[in-house]
Amino acid sequence: MPGEFVDKLPEGALLRPDTWPAGCGALMTTRAGGVSVGPHATLNLKAQPGEDEDAIAVLQNRRRLRATVSAAPVWLDQVHGTQVVRLDRSHAARGAAAPRADASIATVPGIACTVLVADCLPVLFATRDGLAVGAAHAGWRGLSGGVLEAALRALCAASGARPHDVMAWLGARIGPERFEVGDDVRQAFGREDARAFRFLPEASAREGRHKWLADLGLIARTRLQDAGVGHIADCGLCTASDPARFFSFRRDGPSGRMAAAAWIDAV
Repeated sequence: MPGEFVDKLPEGALLRPDTWPAGCGALMTTRAGGVSVGPHATLNLKAQPGEDEDAIAVLQNRRRLRATVSAAPVWLDQVHGTQVVRLDRSHAARGAAAPRADASIATVPGIACTVLVADCLPVLFATRDGLAVGAAHAGWRGLSGGVLEAALRALCAASGARPHDVMAWLGARIGPERFEVGDDVRQAFGREDARAFRFLPEASAREGRHKWLADLGLIARTRLQDAGVGHIADCGLCTASDPARFFSFRRDGPSGRMAAAAWIDAV
């Protein structure tokens, strides 16, 4: 209701880049600071089918995020693809459908480019002049397909910036000691990404097929560097290794979701 007070998220429940352009904001939530109970406690930002009680809590959690970022989060219908949507105020209107995409950019204030994650890598973007921001959801499918490059191209095209003028921040995701994958994942990437995979001989022998540990962060940093991004920072945190702080689909099966968002401050 208009004028109703909504709690903001405590600063200790958030991850933020150390360096970010003036006039812009960026953050990633953890699992702390919300009202959900049970296995998805406490700041779950996506309700699971059939969990009606938690769906009510998710709405309150999303309102807390909205109050914290002082911008309207625009949620995406994420499909592990490479589609990028340019957001405007119509996307933040009440009742607007979630765009089917895995990355978004914005050049207008008051709109938060937002992605949901629970092991996949969130990457936030901003131009150094603070006139454009973006967010990308980079699981291994999107990362191998080029979602980061697509988001960067869209950001530069919309703002007139060059890649060197762009800052990128990598949020928490499943780390290189926990992300065990098979040949299908390794083969989805090119030779330039080969050093991001470490062979697991014991696991391979036990399962009768090749098993690898994959480093999503290394792949992302390498691809952003190759694309010419001028500033890349990485929080380096692993979701699967810290159940007290993060949701993790790989660790828990069905899990809650965290959010990463970037926005231009409203004037």
